[in-house]
Amino acid sequence: MQRAHRGISQRTFPLDLRAWDKGGMKTTAKTSSALDKAKLGQVVLVFQGGGALGAYQAGVYQALQEAGVEPDWVIGTSIGAINAALIAGNEPARRLERMREFWDRMTHSRAVQFAGMLPGMGALMANAMTVANGLEAFFRPNPWAFLGMQTPLGSELAGYYSTDPLEKTLGQLVDAQLLNAGRPRLTVGAANVQTGQMRYFDSREDVLTVRHVMASGALPPAFPAVRIDGELYWDGGILSNTPVEAVFDDKPRRSGVVFAVHMWAPNGPEPDSIWSVLSRQKDLQYSSRAITHIARQKQIHKLRHVIAMLADKLPPETRATNEARELAAYGCPTQMHVIRLLAPPLAGEDHAKDIDFSPLGIRSRWEAGYAHTARVLAQAPWTTCVDPMEGIILHEADAGRMTEESLPQTDQGAPA
Repeated sequence: MQRAHRGISQRTFPLDLRAWDKGGMKTTAKTSSALDKAKLGQVVLVFQGGGALGAYQAGVYQALQEAGVEPDWVIGTSIGAINAALIAGNEPARRLERMREFWDRMTHSRAVQFAGMLPGMGALMANAMTVANGLEAFFRPNPWAFLGMQTPLGSELAGYYSTDPLEKTLGQLVDAQLLNAGRPRLTVGAANVQTGQMRYFDSREDVLTVRHVMASGALPPAFPAVRIDGELYWDGGILSNTPVEAVFDDKPRRSGVVFAVHMWAPNGPEPDSIWSVLSRQKDLQYSSRAITHIARQKQIHKLRHVIAMLADKLPPETRATNEARELAAYGCPTQMHVIRLLAPPLAGEDHAKDIDFSPLGIRSRWEAGYAHTARVLAQAPWTTCVDPMEGIILHEADAGRMTEESLPQTDQGAPA
């Protein structure tokens, strides 16, 4: 497809960022062999929601692909669901091309770009113009919504914007057949408007369409709900913006390496102004208590290992009984390495960072995701020796360092 690139193009994105990274690490030849799927299990990508921040996820995927690491399963909410669909809905050789095309279409118009370059209030003006005019390939204002907040619009039109442009964009960039081919498996999270329950639409069990992806990103009140099989759905980030629980709750469980890609900072300084309060509040809201969830799953999974070990110690005649087999089924010997990639903040960003669709903002986040992932791949934390009793091992990748994260503790000293 021929198209005039008004913002970020393939030439603009650095295709080889290894020299850009301070360490100058060359990871491509090394990591494909270091991440041995036959030994470690499946590779999973988990993408948070976060609007324009999702460009960081595209950089993460580029680094993985160049290292020869293709995911077996991609899971996402909101913009994470869109990036996941661009991966699952294209052949490996075209995925980066489609991602570049999508993020190029997400950049501001030239008028908004010019406003953003003005000294002083440029960024604020650019964001205001986005709110007023939308993004050509993503969303446009719904004029009926401005007749009054109590104006009946209908359940599928009740939003300040229409996302019809996004449906058209995804229809052009995502192959519906590949979306359901299972290479990789695709899961997108959405919130049921009426029941308040999280629903994970999974290509292993459902026939997914672009509409499922849009439902995952239907953030109210900006975007209207999307109806799937008679039920209305909103953005999954309302209930769980970090859908890593889909991996832990999967049946049957499988060992693997899980790249959990986070764009919202769970830790941060004390805010000292209303402006910084707004930014910190949004970070906390959308970071989704992910560490607490992982800590709880770590505890549960360790208990599964204990059950499996105890079952192995039973005498053969006891182990063969129906009662013993039923109890032993609660055990599970699988092991998951969770690599948490946390996007760094950009200088000067604020609470409106998720609508920063400027070419510089998108490029900077893409580059950060690439460089950060390249460092992690070079370190290959999944190759370190771990306690065989541990079912979930969390590796924290933050600001270029890699550590085993210290998880929250209960009063009794067990992981919370």
